[in-house]
Amino acid sequence: MTAPHSRALNRNTVLCVSLAARPSDIGTRFHNYLYNRLGLNFVYKAFAPTDIASAVAGIRGLPIRGAGVSMPYKEAVIDLIDVMEESAAAIDSVNTIVNDDGVLHAYNTDYQAVADLLAASRFDRTAPVAVAGSGGMAKAVVAALRATGFTDVTVVARNRAAGAVLAARYGYRHAVNAAGLAPATLVNATPIGMAGGPDADALPFDEALVDAATGCLDVVAMPPDTPMVRAMRARGLETISGDAVIAGQAAAQFALYTGVTPTPEQIREASEYSRAGDATLTG
Repeated sequence: MTAPHSRALNRNTVLCVSLAARPSDIGTRFHNYLYNRLGLNFVYKAFAPTDIASAVAGIRGLPIRGAGVSMPYKEAVIDLIDVMEESAAAIDSVNTIVNDDGVLHAYNTDYQAVADLLAASRFDRTAPVAVAGSGGMAKAVVAALRATGFTDVTVVARNRAAGAVLAARYGYRHAVNAAGLAPATLVNATPIGMAGGPDADALPFDEALVDAATGCLDVVAMPPDTPMVRAMRARGLETISGDAVIAGQAAAQFALYTGVTPTPEQIREASEYSRAGDATLTG
């Protein structure tokens, strides 16, 4: 898929950014596709900041309209924000910053994207679920599991303090590893399986657990067919992959930045373009 014809930038062009330790082009292509598709004078650029406090100060001072926040900064930016909106305050995790005339507002659109996908899934809400991770994305996922009616959830996290607090907050259990568990649904909320990382070819759970499970949700979007997703799909099982999560949360971010809500068809087009690997904005 090719993007709509791009327009020249000018002094009135509004800048939005993303902040991540290992940024990809997925969000950049998604947002820029829709800016061009809808004729909006915006541009989106990904950054890997070396100093998150300075990066957030730059959002306020330049001014930058909005910023997507990815691992490992979803909690680190909290003390740098002026207003924690309900979606971020409820789970102490930020994935979106909106700059309103120098006042920085924090949101979490990950939560809504995951909740929407879980609500539409066929996963058994009474069957055991294991969630790997205890960071910002795990907080969004666990909150979404509770909101969509999943009753038997174990947060699997080596960080005992963070894992126990997260699990207790939603009435779930914590375990430092998955030994002895028999989850039907596996959820990966860690970077395991991410391209370019040290665990790109790894599974977030033991192979035996993956083989025995009946479905999975993996938040890793680069690539969307992580080792766990591939293993599940090879058996014809239901999966929710990271590209679906990132499209949902990015569409919500887009609306917060621009005030324009894209249609489902426009979101589908932008999502397909973002995954196509074609970074050009002319077509």
